[in-house]
Amino acid sequence: MRKVIAAINMTIDGFCDHTAGLPDEEIHQHYTELLDQGDVILYGRTTYQLMEFWRTFLENPSEDESMNEFARAINKIQKIVFSHTLKNTDWESATVANLGLKETVSELRQQSGKNIFIGSRSLIIQLLKFNLIDEYQLCIHPVVEGKGLPLFENIQDRKILKLVKTKTFKGGVVALYYEPKQ
Repeated sequence: MRKVIAAINMTIDGFCDHTAGLPDEEIHQHYTELLDQGDVILYGRTTYQLMEFWRTFLENPSEDESMNEFARAINKIQKIVFSHTLKNTDWESATVANLGLKETVSELRQQSGKNIFIGSRSLIIQLLKFNLIDEYQLCIHPVVEGKGLPLFENIQDRKILKLVKTKTFKGGVVALYYEPKQ
């Protein structure tokens, strides 16, 4: 069975904001390597549309090769977008989901392949409630944002996680790897 991994950036005060982090070469390399370990990533519409930014580097490469490598990795991986308003995509490796989130993840888990990544806060919250996440990879940036969307919002049931690994980056970012405690 394939592993479902929630991978997301957040601030030290618990907010998910793609503009609040401190991305650098090491962070880009980390996520490029992570994407190589999977073959599908699930997004909500908002995060998907933010990720479309990376398409610009395919035609107009950056001077920072780590950004170009990440752009190639995000371009290559299959993306499934969950949206009530978006009806189609023009990104060749992206499709709009035709099933609900729970059904899609259950179906993907039964197929052979690499890891299934969850890259949107809203999807992580929903899948947490369904107990369908096998691992949480929280990349904590040393920023106090003070506002935004908290990762674990509106969770009614207590969830206990077990820390299985940590990774510290030179720029002060810490990746925490958790699994649900059985």
